[in-house]
Amino acid sequence: MTEQLTPMPADWRRALAVVAHPDDLEYGCAAAIADWTDGGREVTYLLATRGEAGIDSLSPEECAPLREREQRTSAAVVGVTTVEFLDHRDGVIEYGIPLRRDIAAAIRRHRPELVITLNHRDTWGGIAWNSPDHRAVGRAALDAAADAGNRWIFPELTGAGLPPWNGVRWVAVAGSATPTHAVDATPGLERSVESLLAHRTYIEGLTEENPEVYCRTFLTGHAQSAADRFGGRPAITFELFAR
Repeated sequence: MTEQLTPMPADWRRALAVVAHPDDLEYGCAAAIADWTDGGREVTYLLATRGEAGIDSLSPEECAPLREREQRTSAAVVGVTTVEFLDHRDGVIEYGIPLRRDIAAAIRRHRPELVITLNHRDTWGGIAWNSPDHRAVGRAALDAAADAGNRWIFPELTGAGLPPWNGVRWVAVAGSATPTHAVDATPGLERSVESLLAHRTYIEGLTEENPEVYCRTFLTGHAQSAADRFGGRPAITFELFAR
């Protein structure tokens, strides 16, 4: 018998989603975010880069503001109004102290109970290799959830008016090959398609398929693939780390 996924915790009010690039959240968990904001929860996006190296036909100088605009439009579709960018360089993000400090500062500033990030492991499962940016940001987000609550790590943040926040209760990793929890994708699925479609310039550079068909096929297939582990319901899955 297939082991069932546990519903995600519901007793929280604020989340911070920390990923590397514009579109990272839309490819994995925008349907869950739409459902959460519908329920009155506050979700903030923090992106390490502006995705400036993501479109081969555009220079980084042209690409960065375009992808930022698309990300803000995409976020608004699922009820997210605050989108911040850290300006690390797309494609060459380094895991280390500066990245941990930047994410810890954002956690202290926004005081989430839930931190959301993307798969930090080497692969997506099997032989599908993960991007170094995803690995660096995911790992740093997991570490920064603890850093944010320790007054002796990055004490300069306290001096800058960001006192420790030890209120992160979970870090939820989207795109994990070993998920433990899930959210019913049905209520937010249509908006997740619209949200991914807002990255139209990126998608048109990625595939020759009709963008709407591409977005709908990918997201519905992704959600349906988890249904047998979530009571037959299409689902957005997470690997949940409790703190």
